[in-house]
Amino acid sequence: MKFPASLDRKDRVLLLGVVALALLLAIWAGIITSGKSEKDNPTPSSFMHGRHGASAAYETLARSGYTIEHWEQPLAELATQAGPGMVLILVEPYQYGAEDRLAVRKILDNGGRVLATGILGGMLLPDGESKSAAGFNFAACRLKPEGFDALASTGEVWMMPTASWKLLNPAQRVEFNCAGQPAVVEYDSGKGHAVWWAGASPLENGSIARADNLDLLLNSVGPAGGHHLYWDESLHGDVRSAWSFSSGPAQTMLGYGLLAFAALVLLSFSRRSGPLRPLPVRPRMTPVEYIDALGSLYHKANATETALAIAWGRFQQRAMRLCGMRPARLDAAELAAVVRRRFPRADAKLEEDLISVEEAARTGDAGPRAALALAQKLYAHGQQLQEMARAGWKQPRE
Repeated sequence: MKFPASLDRKDRVLLLGVVALALLLAIWAGIITSGKSEKDNPTPSSFMHGRHGASAAYETLARSGYTIEHWEQPLAELATQAGPGMVLILVEPYQYGAEDRLAVRKILDNGGRVLATGILGGMLLPDGESKSAAGFNFAACRLKPEGFDALASTGEVWMMPTASWKLLNPAQRVEFNCAGQPAVVEYDSGKGHAVWWAGASPLENGSIARADNLDLLLNSVGPAGGHHLYWDESLHGDVRSAWSFSSGPAQTMLGYGLLAFAALVLLSFSRRSGPLRPLPVRPRMTPVEYIDALGSLYHKANATETALAIAWGRFQQRAMRLCGMRPARLDAAELAAVVRRRFPRADAKLEEDLISVEEAARTGDAGPRAALALAQKLYAHGQQLQEMARAGWKQPRE
């Protein structure tokens, strides 16, 4: 059976081709959009709940009385409202531009406070001297306090450093070190204050509860009173404007979808723009051909019981009509009794044949030859009852 049967061959090929193309595009989209699960994603985003995410730190700050919010717009927009009460948290940014460095400098110059982590986070800071970690094996390190400021008295802190700091400015103070290399650095910049961590692990969901890691975060952002915290998420991707949200797999899929739609329209128009000719009228088959085709269909489907059930049903309707009764569902014995009352001189094998036909139609045990013989008997009984009805046979009166 061809699907759909109402379409001609060319339309069917076109439809199946478009469906196949759509399936391939769906599979391709699933492949390119399938990434790492949130559990294994290394991004310390405040939206993520995996072990490397930072949603626990964000929620803890919010419940500890801090006024905090996510920031997903360009940092230049945030710098326009910078002041002494602003605290910007830059956790492991992916990339940045010159306008981002200018925005961070403006925030610090206006008295704001900035907490940055990682090598790119240190590069965003004015006079930042972060560099690649040398000598770290990327295992958790118990930081050793080195400074004399309040930040150095946080307590026991564990960190997985991903960068180091090159000390060139005497104003920059190392508060903690790991294996002799700076791990936590703070210094004044303009009217503000900058704090840098060598890694973001102390505020990640999987390690924020370890030792005094949470206290390091609280001491780095400062007291809650009079401060407004902004947790930056704009540098965790390519978000730079409202149009940037349309980039990525969605934009790619939209482009391929428009190309496929254009191709479909072009093919549809080109096939219908030529001369149209009416379909040839197929001659109707003769009754003998119809019967032969119907018989072949039943033979191929091995549906002898179906054919016999149809013959049995037609005989029931015909016999009830000849007996002057409305059609009703009767078994073979009941139908034979009704017919015998109306036609007492019917064939003596009427009851036996009707019971055999009913049994074969219900069980389907009869083979093709047996089913044909039973159908012929039904036809013979039907013809006999028709002739008797025409001749005026009636039940004799008593």
